[in-house]
Amino acid sequence: MASRPGILSDWPWKPLGNFKYIILAPWVIRSTYMYVTKEDPRERDLSTFLIFPFLLSRMLHNQLWISLSRYRLAKGNNRIVDKSLEFDQVDRERNWDDQILFNGILYFLGTHILPNGTNVPTWRTEGVIMAILLHAGVVEFLYYWLHRALHHHYLYSRYHSHHHSSIVTEPITSVTHPFAEHVAYFLLFAIPLLTTLLTGTGSIAVLFGYIIYIDFMNNLGHCNFELIPKWFFSVLPPLKYLIYTPSFHSLHHTQFRTNYSLFMPMYDYIYGTVDKSLEDLYEMSLKRKEELPNVVYLTHMTTPESIYHMQIGFPALASRPHSSSKWYLWFMWPLTASSSLLARIYGRTFVVESHRFHKLTLQTWAIPKYKIQYFIQREKSSINNLIEKAILDAEEKGVKVLTLGLLNQKDELNAYGEVFVKKHPELKVKVVDGSSLAVAIVLNTIPKETTQVLVTGKLTKVAYAIALALCQKGIQVASSKDDEYNKLKESLINLSNSTANECLVLSQSYSQKIWLVGDGLSKEEQVKAPKGTIFIPFSQFPPQPFRKDCFYHYTPAMHTPATLENLHSCENWLPRRMMSAWRIAGVVHGLEGWTEHECGFHTPNIHKVWEATLRHGFQPLPNTSLHWDL
Repeated sequence: MASRPGILSDWPWKPLGNFKYIILAPWVIRSTYMYVTKEDPRERDLSTFLIFPFLLSRMLHNQLWISLSRYRLAKGNNRIVDKSLEFDQVDRERNWDDQILFNGILYFLGTHILPNGTNVPTWRTEGVIMAILLHAGVVEFLYYWLHRALHHHYLYSRYHSHHHSSIVTEPITSVTHPFAEHVAYFLLFAIPLLTTLLTGTGSIAVLFGYIIYIDFMNNLGHCNFELIPKWFFSVLPPLKYLIYTPSFHSLHHTQFRTNYSLFMPMYDYIYGTVDKSLEDLYEMSLKRKEELPNVVYLTHMTTPESIYHMQIGFPALASRPHSSSKWYLWFMWPLTASSSLLARIYGRTFVVESHRFHKLTLQTWAIPKYKIQYFIQREKSSINNLIEKAILDAEEKGVKVLTLGLLNQKDELNAYGEVFVKKHPELKVKVVDGSSLAVAIVLNTIPKETTQVLVTGKLTKVAYAIALALCQKGIQVASSKDDEYNKLKESLINLSNSTANECLVLSQSYSQKIWLVGDGLSKEEQVKAPKGTIFIPFSQFPPQPFRKDCFYHYTPAMHTPATLENLHSCENWLPRRMMSAWRIAGVVHGLEGWTEHECGFHTPNIHKVWEATLRHGFQPLPNTSLHWDL
């Protein structure tokens, strides 16, 4: 909100929350009914019927800009403002679609109130020319002075400071204003629309095309990366007065008292408010190369909908832990299917997000494969090829550490990355599977007074190391299944020459209150747990919660230091500013400058990794992290 919110700051439908879209339902139903039921095609009002599809297209248009902007900023090339974007900005800009609802209501009202508001023709040349002239001569001029007025301390503190809270702009920053400001803006933008309608020169091209132009230019100006090439202004020098650049408006968000124009900088040139550093910033942004990371976390998509939960997806979803699919995603199946097809065709690893921690640049890369594909035998070769290509790309870029996340280190796939290290023995990039830190976190999560635990689910390298550490401490490790028991016993014999395996027992009493669980924990098994059981996952995927009288811990993770910058999305199902053990392990590996790989079946010194992680500011989760997640 603004520092001192004025009247009409909140949107009228704010109390409706996510149900705000119902305010359009009566209008949409009526326009659709009137269009479909008319037998004579000449009586069908196409212009009114198209309002709702137009509103949907605006949402898609804005979302494409969001994804493009976040992708480009993660890569770093042509970035303008190099500062951190945090969760508070994402929350503040969450209601970016309110202005689309507002415009939709006014459009529908206009069809009932305004003369010539219905059955508008598709094209009228004189109306298009009139709209262009009115925008350049009237709207741009009035906006310039309105904008300067909004920077007066009275209006700024009550309204416009809400918009300027975002120093690092995103495309949707452009429409993050209090309700009263949007009213003022629409009155300005309505001048060309109303004039063409009242003079009988209105058309669908003007009514919809003008708003598309405003959306495009708004998103362009707030995308925080420069994309207009220098030759564009060299060919036609006067264009610098008619079309602004992302650098031009970015300076307004950092300097505040310059570059007030809407989309045409000519009024800033006329009234002497152009920022003097504009040319330097513009050229510097154009020359900025792709940022080379020091540490890479290699993940993959989990479900087709998971793309929406990534940082390059929907900001509102990415900034919250991934749980069950939202109901509205069912209506987006065409887009979901298209993105899945595109991922399969593109077939290359892509950059998801970028962070900075101390002197390290961290990037997350994603493989365009889904969780289910990792369990299909014929996909194994394809996935390994993508992982290997990512490792070699990291090697070429000078990356220090690459961490294999989620199923990219699957035992049956590549033996926790050992396949790649053996195939390329001269690798300078260090391959990390993060298992040592995962083991340390689980061990430090188990209550100190614990004397016995039950280990169940799919056993992994992490599970074997945990069992060994617990047995060496004299804590009884129980297994309820013969095959799991035999695997644990064999691993203890291989990992230790001591009598640690004497603490390993086969027990089907299910009396243990601490369960260490891997993938594949069923509801039937959870039913057998005593009341108050604490389920502690050692796997990268959390178990499906079933018991209301038991506690389910997060997968191995830690709180990140406040100095980790640009963290404004959640990692899968983890809450804000929490990071998985496997991902942290790669960061610590890079910070410490360790020169060995941490992959394969060997587990490095767990205590050494744990101490280093704490030293760099990562914090264990408190007991309050035990949670109900039902």
